[in-house]
Amino acid sequence: MILTSHKELLNTDSTTGVWLGEFTDPYYELLDAGYEVTLASPQGGEPPIDPMSELTENISAANRRFKEDAVAQDAFKNTKRLDDEALTADRFDGLFYPSGHGPIWDLANSHKSGTLILNFLSANKPVATVCHGPAALIKAAELSPELLKGKRMTGFTNVEEGLALRSNNIPYKLETRLKELGADFHSALLPFTSHIEVDGLIITGQNPNSAGPTAKALIKLLEASAT
Repeated sequence: MILTSHKELLNTDSTTGVWLGEFTDPYYELLDAGYEVTLASPQGGEPPIDPMSELTENISAANRRFKEDAVAQDAFKNTKRLDDEALTADRFDGLFYPSGHGPIWDLANSHKSGTLILNFLSANKPVATVCHGPAALIKAAELSPELLKGKRMTGFTNVEEGLALRSNNIPYKLETRLKELGADFHSALLPFTSHIEVDGLIITGQNPNSAGPTAKALIKLLEASAT
């Protein structure tokens, strides 16, 4: 699981980071299904948390579980650096990219992350992303220009970006950028409702409410490849 290390937003003193529920919901889905989860981030160590994701209205059951889980908290505080030589496609079954706005800065521009995604896909291993997490696929598509062309995908929409009141605090809108790279972009009829897309080995979830379902789709692919 690759987390963002970026917290700054444009034109504001507010900060972003990992949207906590988009980490905890998939983390426990995977853990409870019997998978071992390794956490990494571009800078290593403890990633920033988007303060809005810790507001009462955004707290999930997985968030509460995380707050009482010393092992998970320790793993979160000590993520591996993304350039760690041990982070290779042959040592893991799949990749998961949670969100927060941070990925549209650091992971979208990370050569290491983009290469890692391509290596996993080449090894026939799935890559799952949710909300702004699909921004990580931008660098992979820059390295392999045909990667997203015609791919059914979703992600945080332009409408949701406007409703979140952060359109003026980001360098570009994810939906627009994915379409520019050739993605066949789809979304739920209603903003902020769960929606996922699975196209081959690439799984994308639209928003925070899609985090758990995205992990379940990843588990389904992993189980299918194991039979």
